[in-house]
Amino acid sequence: MPDAVGRTRPSQLDQIPDRDPEETTEWLASLDAVTKAAGPHRAAYLMRRTLEGASADGIALPSLLETEYINTIPTSAEPAYPGDEAIEARITAWNRWNAAAMVTRGSKLGLGGHIATFASAAWLYETGFQHFFRGKEGTGSGDQLYIQGHASPGVYARAFLDGRLSQEQLDRFRQEAGGDGLPSYPHPRRLPWLWEFPTVSMGLGPLSAIYQARFNRYLEHRGIKDTSDSHVWAFLGDGEMDEPESTAALALAGREGLDNLTFVINCNLQRLDGPVRPNFKIVQELESQFRAAGWNVVKALWGAAWDEVLAQDVDGALLRRLREVPDAQFQTYATRDAAYIREHFFGADPALRTIGGRLSDARLLELFQTSRAGHEPRKVYAAYRAALDHKGAPTVVLAQTVKGYTLGAGFESRNANHQMKKLTNEQFRVMRDLLELPIPDSALAGDTVPYWHPGEDSPEMRYLRERRAALGGPAPARKVVAKPLPLPPDKAYASLEKGSGTQEIATTMAFVRLVKDLMREKETGRRWVPIVPDEARTFGMESLFPSAGLYSPRGQTYDPVDRDQLLYYKEAKDGQILNEGITEAGSLADFTAAATAYATHGEPMIPFYIFYSMFGFQRTADQFWALADQLGRGFVIGATAGRTTMTGEGLQHADGHSHLIASTNPAALSYDPAFAYEVAVIVREGLRRMYGPEAEDVFYYLTVYNEPKVQPAMPAGVEEGILKGLYRYQAAADPAPGAPRLQLLASGTAIHWALDAQRLLAEDWGVAADVWSAPSWTELRRDALECDAARLRGEERTPYVTRALESAPGPVVAVSDWMRAVPDQIAPWVEQDWTSVGTDGFGLSDTRDAARRHFGVDPQSLTVQALAALARRGEVETATVKEAAERYGL
Repeated sequence: MPDAVGRTRPSQLDQIPDRDPEETTEWLASLDAVTKAAGPHRAAYLMRRTLEGASADGIALPSLLETEYINTIPTSAEPAYPGDEAIEARITAWNRWNAAAMVTRGSKLGLGGHIATFASAAWLYETGFQHFFRGKEGTGSGDQLYIQGHASPGVYARAFLDGRLSQEQLDRFRQEAGGDGLPSYPHPRRLPWLWEFPTVSMGLGPLSAIYQARFNRYLEHRGIKDTSDSHVWAFLGDGEMDEPESTAALALAGREGLDNLTFVINCNLQRLDGPVRPNFKIVQELESQFRAAGWNVVKALWGAAWDEVLAQDVDGALLRRLREVPDAQFQTYATRDAAYIREHFFGADPALRTIGGRLSDARLLELFQTSRAGHEPRKVYAAYRAALDHKGAPTVVLAQTVKGYTLGAGFESRNANHQMKKLTNEQFRVMRDLLELPIPDSALAGDTVPYWHPGEDSPEMRYLRERRAALGGPAPARKVVAKPLPLPPDKAYASLEKGSGTQEIATTMAFVRLVKDLMREKETGRRWVPIVPDEARTFGMESLFPSAGLYSPRGQTYDPVDRDQLLYYKEAKDGQILNEGITEAGSLADFTAAATAYATHGEPMIPFYIFYSMFGFQRTADQFWALADQLGRGFVIGATAGRTTMTGEGLQHADGHSHLIASTNPAALSYDPAFAYEVAVIVREGLRRMYGPEAEDVFYYLTVYNEPKVQPAMPAGVEEGILKGLYRYQAAADPAPGAPRLQLLASGTAIHWALDAQRLLAEDWGVAADVWSAPSWTELRRDALECDAARLRGEERTPYVTRALESAPGPVVAVSDWMRAVPDQIAPWVEQDWTSVGTDGFGLSDTRDAARRHFGVDPQSLTVQALAALARRGEVETATVKEAAERYGL
C-alpha cells in the first residue's frame, strides 16, 4: 500500500510507532519536492547537512560510511600553522635529497632500495617530527611510531641531518654483514637504538599498532605506568591495507575507543605493481571500512590550489566527477598534458567544461599532478591536529599524495616506480632545482652523487634541534633502561618439583598451576600478563577469572550468568588476563606489546601466551618472526600439544610440526617437557635469562599436553640436562650380563611410551633399555652447531648431546609426538646407530591408543623398532623382529 508520497518499499522503521505521521509525511514530501525541482544531488546535499546538524546537536544517528571525495577539513577551518614553513621546507628538501642519494649510491653495489615511497610521504613524516611526535627524553614514554617499511631511507636521512648517523653509516645502507651497517627496513634487532617496531612485513604494522595502543591503556588501567601522554602513530600504505591483518582489529580499536591511536595512510593510489584500485577508489573504500568500525576519519586529499576550483562548483558537477573517476584514471592524469585532462576530465559535462575553461594549462597541471594535501604541511598539520583533538575513538588520516613526488617525470605516478632504485645525475639536477637546494653542478659531475648537509650552525639545524628538544628528544628512538626483576623464591616451584603423588595431572595444568602461584608473588606477580585466545577453560585457567580478572576498559557492565559460582566470569578495568576471543593474530600482537614493554615503556612485563595446539606457530609464524625482530621476551605455550594427544580432533588440529617451525626462529628457545618438574625448571631459568640482571632478548616456547599422568618427583642433579635438552631419566633395571642394550630418547608425552617399551623389552625379549628425557631437540642442535663453528676457529668443543651419550651402549632410538624431523635435528652428532620414530603425516580423529598405533609410536611399535635397530647390528635375530610384530598385532 503506497504511503502519502507514493512509496511502497518496506521500511525498517515501520516496526516503530510513528507518533506524528503527518509530520513525517511533510518531511518526505519536502525531500521529494527538492529532488524534482533541484535534482537528486541537491537533495543528497541537504540530507548530509541535516545529518551533520543532528550529530552536532548530539542526536544519535547511524553515521554515513562515505563522504565526498574532498578534504574533511575546509581550508577556512584549518588551525594556524605553528612552524616556520620556509625552514621546514628546506629541512624536508635535504631529507628528500639524502634519502635518494643513499639509495642511489647503494644501488651501484646492486643492493637496491626504495625511493618513491618516502618521496610521496615526506611531509607526512616531517610535519610529525616537527610538531607532534614526542621523544623519550621527556616525561613518560614518548610516542610509538610505526614507520612504513619502504620509507626507511627518509628516516635515515633525517637521522643523518640531526647527527645520529654519519655519512659513512649512510654508505653502509643494506651492508650489514660487518655488523655496523644500516638495515634495509625498520629492524630493531639490527639497529636497536633507532627502530622500535618492525613493520615491513606488510599488515603486521597496523595490527601491532592497535594492540600497542590497547596495551598502553592496559598498563595505565592496571596502575603500572601512566601512559596517558603516549600516542601511537602508524604510517601505512594504501596497498598494504589489502592484507587481512591490516584491518583485522579495526573493530577492537573502535569498540574500545582507542583515541591514543592514529593511522596515517599514504594514499598515493599505487601498490607495488600498479594502481591499488584501478577501477574503484581506495580512499572511499577505506573510509567506509574505518567508519563502519567506529573510527574517526579525516580525509586530506587536495591541496590549497583546489579551493578556488571547488568554490566554482555551484551545482555539484565537480564533486560528482571527483567521486566517479577511478584511481587508475587519476594516476594517468598525473602523467598527461593539459589537453588530455581537459578532454577526459572536464569534457563530459557542460558545467565542468565551464569550470575547466577558466583554468590555464599550468593551473590544470598543478591541480592534477602536484596539488595533493599530503604534500602541503598546513593540510597535514590540520589533519594531525584534528586526530589528536578527537576524543572517544581512534582516527585514520587518509592523505593523498603522488608516489615518487619531486623525483621527476620519470618516477612520479609510474607503475614501475617501486622497482626503480636510482636516479641519474641529470635527474638529480632536476630534483635539486625543484627543491631549490644550493648544490653546485660541479658536485654532480662525478660518478657518485654527494650527500648534503646545511651545516651544524645553520638556521635549519638550530630549528630542528629546538623542535625536537621541545618534543622530548629524537624520534624514532628505542631506549632500554636496565630494570631487572627480582626472581621468585624456590618455594614457588616446589609443588611441581615434588611431583603429584598418586594424582594424575596434565603438563598443561601443571604450567597453569605454576603461573597461578607465581602471580601471587608480591614483587613480580602483577607483571604477569596471561594472554589466551578464547580457550581458557580448555586449559583449566578459569580459576584465574575471579582472582585476576579479565581486562576490559569498561569493567563489567552486566551480571554474569555464573555470578553465583565460585569461578565466575569476572571482567574488570584493572583485570590482568587478556582474553582476546578467537584471534591468534590479535593475541600474539598483545604478546608482542607486553613482551617489549621493557623498552617501549621501561616496564618489564612477563607475558605468557597460551594457545591451542598448532594454532600458534603455524598460523602466525610471521608475527613470531617480527616478535624476534622486536626483541620480545616472554613465554609462549603450545597447549594440547602433539599429534596424538587430542582425541577426536583430527587433521587440522593435531600438531606434529610446530617445533620445526619454531626451530627456524633464532630467538625462540623451544622445549617439549615430559614432566611437571621440567616445566618448573624451564620457567625458572626463563625468568632468570629474560628478566635477570643480564636480560637476554629471547622468548621461550613450551609445548604442554592435555594427557593426565602421575607426575614424578624431580630426580637429583637433572637441572642442567633439562635446560641443555637431554638427561638420563631411568636406566635399565638390573640387565642380565651380555644382554643386548640400547638407548630410548623421548620428549613430551612420548616419555611414557618409552617407559612402557622399556618394560616390554626387558620382560618379553630380555633387552635392556635406558630411557632418556629430551626436553629440547632444538637446543641440542643449536649447541652442536655452535661447537661445529668453534672447531672451524680452532677451538676443541664437543657437543653436549655427544658427550651425554658417549658412554651409552647400543643404538639410539628417538621418539616423540612430533614428526621424525624434530628429533632428527640431532642425528649428525649422535655417534651411535640412529633411528627416529614419529608422527609424520596428517593427524586423524580417534582414541589416543588408536592414533598412536596408526603412526607406529605406541609402546608395542616402539619395542619392535628397538628390536629392529638391534637386529641391524646383529645383536638379536631378525626373526625376533617378525615375532614381536606378530605378538603385538602390528
